Amino acid sequence: MVEEPKSAPDLAEAPVLRRVSAELSIVVPCYKERPNVRPMVERIGAALPGVEWEVIFVDDNSPDGTADEARALGRINPRVRCIKRIGRRGLSTAVIEGALSSSADFVAVMDGDLQHDQTILPAMLAQLRANQADVVIGSRHVDGGSSDGLSSAMRHRISNAGISVAQYFLPMRITDPMSGFFMMPRSRFETIAPRLSGQGFKILLDLILSAPEPQQLRVKEIPCQFHRREAGESKLDALVMIQFASLLLDKGLRGYVPMRFVAFGLVGTLGMIVNLAALWAGESVGLTFVAAEIIATIIAMLFNFQLNNRLTYRTHRLRGPRLIRGLILFMLVCGLGAIANVGIATALFSSGSHNGFAAAAIGAAIGVVWNYAVSSTLVWRTV
Repeated sequence: MVEEPKSAPDLAEAPVLRRVSAELSIVVPCYKERPNVRPMVERIGAALPGVEWEVIFVDDNSPDGTADEARALGRINPRVRCIKRIGRRGLSTAVIEGALSSSADFVAVMDGDLQHDQTILPAMLAQLRANQADVVIGSRHVDGGSSDGLSSAMRHRISNAGISVAQYFLPMRITDPMSGFFMMPRSRFETIAPRLSGQGFKILLDLILSAPEPQQLRVKEIPCQFHRREAGESKLDALVMIQFASLLLDKGLRGYVPMRFVAFGLVGTLGMIVNLAALWAGESVGLTFVAAEIIATIIAMLFNFQLNNRLTYRTHRLRGPRLIRGLILFMLVCGLGAIANVGIATALFSSGSHNGFAAAAIGAAIGVVWNYAVSSTLVWRTV
């Protein structure tokens, strides 16, 4: 008996999902946040009845399947979109790509860890609809706000220190310039986007400082409860503070010096401290100066390479066999840079045109430029 082939399901009977034009796009940069995807969409939907919204998850190729979860949800919920990035990392660039992919009138930015209070989204949107502000910030530090979700006393101290430093650079008083929760007109975001550094985690601070006339930017803060993380792990580490310092230096230098070079220089400064500490430790245990200096130099080079790989060239991070190859090249590059440094400084001092300090400073500056240029083109291949 031959079985009749089963006919394909009638597509006319299948439910049709229709994507409507969104008034508000909520950009969620994420990495390893799979457990939080569905709860976030549910909570946003509950907070925005009567609003045409969409959420755009921008995932940096999370190994836990965050993008797969967002896409699976997007197949049954047309409000959910996902951008999966390969070979690119970083919160700021993720926000930029997500916001520029939107056609909505307004864009909001929220972290993917459920710590931001989605219930204030309507109040933020109301301010923009009424043209009362250019940027609306969910603030933990105005009356009614709370930062209790920070996981430790150290996190509180780091956050407060960062806020104090950032406020020094801002042209207006903002209680929470380190907030990652804000909303603004998409058109205003696009106007500022070409000026953004795209580095680090503090995209709000970058946006404000990059505005053509930041002193005229109308900023409104709304109280926000910062909740404790429910799932996943925090991405905050010591590198974030170095990136924060690099961002402020970049804006202070008005972008004339590349931010990556600023970060490279900061890493080099830390490397000098490591070198001196290792030299002192070596001499303390009885090593000769020459032996201690050789060991200290190698330790400093290893430190600089690791920190540059994780910070300065975060988006081009070397792994596996490429990491070993890159380390060898970096050691060679820095070795040649050290030789050039000493040679130039010695020549300038011997000629009598510069005193010892000035000669050493010029030699060091040339060495840093050499190390940066060759590292970028040969070790990490970014240009």
